[in-house]
Amino acid sequence: MASVMLATVDPGDEVIVFEPYYENYGPDAILAGATPRYVTLHPPHWTFDEAQLHQAFNANTKAIIINTPHNPTGKVFTREELTLIAELCQKWDVLAFTDEIYEHILYDGTQHIALATLPGMEERTITINGLSKTYSVTGWRVGYILANPALTGAIRKVHDFLTVGAPAPLQRAGVTAMQLPPSYYEELGKLYHQKRDSILQILDGVGIPYFLPQGAYYVLADISKFGYKTDIEFTYHLIKNIGVAVVPGSSFFSQPEKGHSLIRFCFSKTPETLQAASDRLLKLSK
Repeated sequence: MASVMLATVDPGDEVIVFEPYYENYGPDAILAGATPRYVTLHPPHWTFDEAQLHQAFNANTKAIIINTPHNPTGKVFTREELTLIAELCQKWDVLAFTDEIYEHILYDGTQHIALATLPGMEERTITINGLSKTYSVTGWRVGYILANPALTGAIRKVHDFLTVGAPAPLQRAGVTAMQLPPSYYEELGKLYHQKRDSILQILDGVGIPYFLPQGAYYVLADISKFGYKTDIEFTYHLIKNIGVAVVPGSSFFSQPEKGHSLIRFCFSKTPETLQAASDRLLKLSK
């Protein structure tokens, strides 16, 4: 994402970011000299207000970031939502940066739709993906983009200046992984569906309200009932006294106070780890 932003966005430009958002999006825009323009995703289904989205586009808008399935909410953007985004991108001649790294982690029959497949979007969409989530190699940090050749040259140069390149052995491993049969992705979906159901059962048992994720492997939970002033205080309590680590919700907002009632659980863990978390979280209900 940083390479894409630095290669295509100039100082004075604006970049539309749906909020809450993965922590890097706003800072990446700022590093490129641009101004992030935030559009709110509203719970419980994390939908956006169409009027606010329309207002976010203007003559200074250079790009919009769409993360689907979405971190941290688990939202999967619908065809109707993506169609509106596509129409606005074409109206204002705006690029779309799509982070689709959770594309194979979906629940309850939800379908992932790539924005680049919509009419008029192939030439203006930069699709960002990687090996980390689909192949469970998050420490490798190997990613890739799909984009119009007119855009990839500059992105390659920036990436070269930032990182020189991803390790060759890991790139070869990625090529091998991408040749896995469709059954691999089907089993991956089933595996994470089981893990999601496990964490939801844990939260139900403890009495922590949450927002049902449609994709990715996170759950946003509402901690208002516990009476802590901020998510940071509650997070420290979980770590020090309960023995469970979560991400404070404020890290996903441009204004931290918007996330003070939220925390994010990650359930890409072994059954043993999830069981240990379940046992420890029971202390909260005592």
